[in-house]
Amino acid sequence: MPIIMLCVLVIGCSGVRPSHLGVKGGLLAPCPATPNCVSSQSADRDHAISPLQYRDDTADAIMELKKVIRTMKRTEIVVATDTYLHAEFTSAVFRFVDDVEFLCDDRARLIHVRSASRVGRSDSGVNRKRVEEIRARWNAARK
Repeated sequence: MPIIMLCVLVIGCSGVRPSHLGVKGGLLAPCPATPNCVSSQSADRDHAISPLQYRDDTADAIMELKKVIRTMKRTEIVVATDTYLHAEFTSAVFRFVDDVEFLCDDRARLIHVRSASRVGRSDSGVNRKRVEEIRARWNAARK
């Protein structure tokens, strides 16, 4: 019986894909009050993170971003358009899923990013660390 309970717990950690994701009014969804989200469009210091920068056109930036994400473990790109990308990152042990979104601002040559846990309250800084890892890989690929 304990094995069954553990399986149910692990499967339940993935949560349901949120319906509020995507671009609305030119913005990504705001972070919730919980500390398990970061966004480059947040004015709140606890949630704020810098966007990525690019020089090329938007299509090339999205293509390069896809390449970067595909180099990372346990990722799945679920939506990709000319200006927006949504990827799911799954943790190794408990199979927690985090939603990571990217939105190109072609005028400013910025890629806004939002990374948030689907379940729970705290993420021990995982979303912030992930975005910084993406930034490091992004910058390395663009040199």
